[in-house]
Amino acid sequence: MKIRRAKDRGHADHGWLKSAHTFSFADYHDPDYMGVSVLRVINEDRVAPGKGFGTHPHRDMEILSYVLEGSLEHRDSMGNGSVIQSGELQLMSAGRGVSHSEFNASDKDPVHFYQIWILPKEKGREPRYEQKLFSDHEKLDNLKLVGSSDGTNGSLHIAQDVKIYLSIITDNGLEYAAPAGRTAWLQVLRGEIKISNKNLSAGDGIELSSADSCSMQSENKAEIMIFEMP
Repeated sequence: MKIRRAKDRGHADHGWLKSAHTFSFADYHDPDYMGVSVLRVINEDRVAPGKGFGTHPHRDMEILSYVLEGSLEHRDSMGNGSVIQSGELQLMSAGRGVSHSEFNASDKDPVHFYQIWILPKEKGREPRYEQKLFSDHEKLDNLKLVGSSDGTNGSLHIAQDVKIYLSIITDNGLEYAAPAGRTAWLQVLRGEIKISNKNLSAGDGIELSSADSCSMQSENKAEIMIFEMP
């Protein structure tokens, strides 16, 4: 099990934006951390009140945003305009090209969210947008499927052979094993977990192969995200 500690990530401080990069991104480059399988970017961002990212383009990338605290305002060239609230997961499938902006929707409180990029299976697809709330009840001591290649069970439709799970772990524990021939990345979003006698804290990540069967527990509630990939 290859652990990526939060403190070892790349860090950027732009004043209005504080960002931690699990994998190489923008001015941060680490040849040992260029992504895993089709998972290219995991950024943990904190944006100051009233600030944000002006309109900019993307193409041929599956972009997920998951808000942990606060609210994030989104506008794009497909005509979508929405506010992503805490607990909501947004997918922007950029396809052959889309422009968008993201701003902290509050002028008083910061917004804390994860932005994730996944390489698509095919280039030049029609851009798409989805946004959904998955309740804490659905995630409690359960691997809740929130993203998949076919939108199974109300999950977001990712244009790649992946499954994405969210889970809130308690002391009841949870078991996970990547299927044969697959690899997985587990990201701790908040709290602390023990995974097969290894302690992980918020911001830590761990790569799991199909040979790794693991049990997870948390003395207090902790939230994780698992990416299951080719």
